[in-house]
Amino acid sequence: MSTAMVTSHGRCAVLEEPRGPEGVRLHKRSVPDPPPGKVNVRLRASGLNHLDLWTVTGTQRVRTPRVIAADGAGEVVASAAADWAPGDEVVLYPVAACWRCGNCRAGRHIYCSGFAVLGEHSDGTACEVVQLPARNLVRKPAALSWAEAGALPLAFLTAWRMLTSRGRLTAGETLLVVGASGAVGTASVLIGAHLGARVLATTRDLGKSGQLRALGAAGVFSSERFSRKVIDHTDGDGADVVIDHVGAATFDESLRSATVGGRVVTCGATTGVNVPLNLPRVFVRQLEILGSTTGTLAEFEGLVAAAEAGLRPVVAREFGLEEIRDALTYLKSSDKLGKIVLRQ
Repeated sequence: MSTAMVTSHGRCAVLEEPRGPEGVRLHKRSVPDPPPGKVNVRLRASGLNHLDLWTVTGTQRVRTPRVIAADGAGEVVASAAADWAPGDEVVLYPVAACWRCGNCRAGRHIYCSGFAVLGEHSDGTACEVVQLPARNLVRKPAALSWAEAGALPLAFLTAWRMLTSRGRLTAGETLLVVGASGAVGTASVLIGAHLGARVLATTRDLGKSGQLRALGAAGVFSSERFSRKVIDHTDGDGADVVIDHVGAATFDESLRSATVGGRVVTCGATTGVNVPLNLPRVFVRQLEILGSTTGTLAEFEGLVAAAEAGLRPVVAREFGLEEIRDALTYLKSSDKLGKIVLRQ
């Protein structure tokens, strides 16, 4: 896919070289009129993710120069598409796709050969104006602040697909969120509670137990050998759905924590990509291991509808776009739950 599918303009936070926050500098780019089918959105808030840390440090390789960040919400300022007009308030679907192939026409945008995450495979949202296909826009819920709307897209969409489409979580089931202090973990706790599940959570920092309980977790356990605590807490049953984005350090414990016929959903491997797998534990207990990443436009629309119905992201702190280096440093070092948001 050409990175021209999504382009960033005005003041932009541009990664010039992958050496941490110091490799990101502000540049000013002209703002062109949108071609047919595209719109220009004046961003009011852009959320940062740990993906941005991996990008700026070179852990996740990208072509430079690259405008970072996937999350954004703002106002349409110019439109060459019939469905959108200046002044419309929108949230951005954080995925670029060709919109023409069989997978895209069937609504499977994440299977498109041109799949891209904004700010990683294409220009991103750490800018004043982003130009992108009109299909990437969803109307902003009036109940969300700009900061909340800007924090919603990538981590919450990832968690939403994991829980709804892949994990098939239903009200009354038990959900275990492994690594609940991270962005996807926190989103999973919030979404699980919103969907009516009984939510359990693990964290390396039990000092965050109170915060996680306030978000909806009924039980919070240390990340060390948590499966026995989960089994005991559920009277021997285990969790119906387990969300694990941690990887090698926790995956066997996640399998041990699942109930018979349970679903274990993974979207990441921050502690390592190769995991030991006890196959009898999988087939004797009839477990499902499911991979997941980001989500489709329909799933994003479902997430936004949930926000209309009361789901709220947690914003830890806001920075100005000119403070992008400080924002990235804070993201790396902060022990607070919630998203870091750039305000424009």
